[in-house]
Amino acid sequence: MTQGKEMVRVANGQGFWGDSILGAVRLTEEGPLDYLTLDYLAEVTMSIMQKLRSRDPKKGYATDFVALIDRILPRMVEKNIKVIANAGGVNPHACKDAIMAVLKKHGQTGIGVAVVEGDDILGQLDALMATGEEFRNMDTGELLRTVRSQVTSANAYLGAFPIAQALDQGAQIVITGRGTDPGLVLGPLIHEFGWKTSDLDQLAAGTVAGHIVECGVQCTGGNFTDWKSIPNMAMLGYPIIEAHRDGTFVVTKHDGTGGRVDRATVTHQLAYEMGDPARYITPDVIADFTSFELEEIGPDRVRVRGVRGLPATDTYKVSMSYEDGWKSVGQLTVSGPDALAKARLCSEVVWKRLEFDGYTYSPEERLVEYVGAGVCHAGMLPADTPEPAEVVLRLGVKGPDREKVARFGSELVPLVTSGPPGVTGFAGGRPKATEIIGFWPALMDKSKIETRVTLFQS
Repeated sequence: MTQGKEMVRVANGQGFWGDSILGAVRLTEEGPLDYLTLDYLAEVTMSIMQKLRSRDPKKGYATDFVALIDRILPRMVEKNIKVIANAGGVNPHACKDAIMAVLKKHGQTGIGVAVVEGDDILGQLDALMATGEEFRNMDTGELLRTVRSQVTSANAYLGAFPIAQALDQGAQIVITGRGTDPGLVLGPLIHEFGWKTSDLDQLAAGTVAGHIVECGVQCTGGNFTDWKSIPNMAMLGYPIIEAHRDGTFVVTKHDGTGGRVDRATVTHQLAYEMGDPARYITPDVIADFTSFELEEIGPDRVRVRGVRGLPATDTYKVSMSYEDGWKSVGQLTVSGPDALAKARLCSEVVWKRLEFDGYTYSPEERLVEYVGAGVCHAGMLPADTPEPAEVVLRLGVKGPDREKVARFGSELVPLVTSGPPGVTGFAGGRPKATEIIGFWPALMDKSKIETRVTLFQS
């Protein structure tokens, strides 16, 4: 725990696994920084990582993180930037080993690398269910036992205090599995300012700060409705939180970078994945998003103050994924006169040929889209909109029978020579049957989860 600082700079350079590596690279180069957070995980990501680990015990984490540390390590050490990342996925120790290898490669010794674990409860599900945990689906109310044999991953959303504990122990790099996205930012603030579980308003403020920056540049002009007004989108500045001990903070970015930080861009991200704005629930606190004020205090500087918090619940949210059947999707480009009519004919041809061979698909099992004819925002185009000169025909099927789903893929490619003229642009090869991953959100008793923090030295 640190008690000296009154202001701490925390930036987020990764909004998801696959985000540009340049965000984090630029943040370490473009200006001062105390902490760099990196958010790699989404619900389906955990299932993907679990599958990777089942094939190779050394996999199951975000490999992009290792490449990033390899690139930014010299500046990270020079500027004493601490890095917190949920890149550990379902195999945080394998991630740690890969990072240690990078440190050794660069000849860096004495750097603390901490692993936070306890979120992965896949191997404990049956024991937890035996103690009375039903893991009811939060959307449907169904009991987990209806799909138990199909579950492929199960991870509790841990809070920010284990991250603070890792920093208290001297870690410069903290690797976690599944936790809350805002917790990546809240953890360093707990460490720096010594906030306790009873400091509800401060914890709520740190949670709001983390929520604002968790998607990277979505709060500095990325994915913004008024996109034409955003300068230099190629070099959007990644967001920085200037946090203070009393819970007030400023959202900003490094000077000279693209994008914009104002009330509109910050509000845009605040409303993202909101739920009940008066009860934004995390393991650490319930934040009231209706309680605070946004104030523009200068160019690219928005101050947030007045955040109120309520006591945390006694449950963790658990994110589970399960095998939910099979799907196969493919597409063709249809061009020239009457492109839409030809695309519709192609769709009819596919279903009739499959029916001739004994395969029928209900409307619920079919996907038919004519991309370019208003499918993305159906009903928004005026009635007199001109016919498109080209259409991407996107067809797909889903269901529990893998063979039936796979059979569909054989009838798309033949349309190039046995359909109407103008069928071109077949991409991606013949569609194959792939697994559908279902999402199962649930709650469980916090007291049944044990978090562990382990520090390693390079």
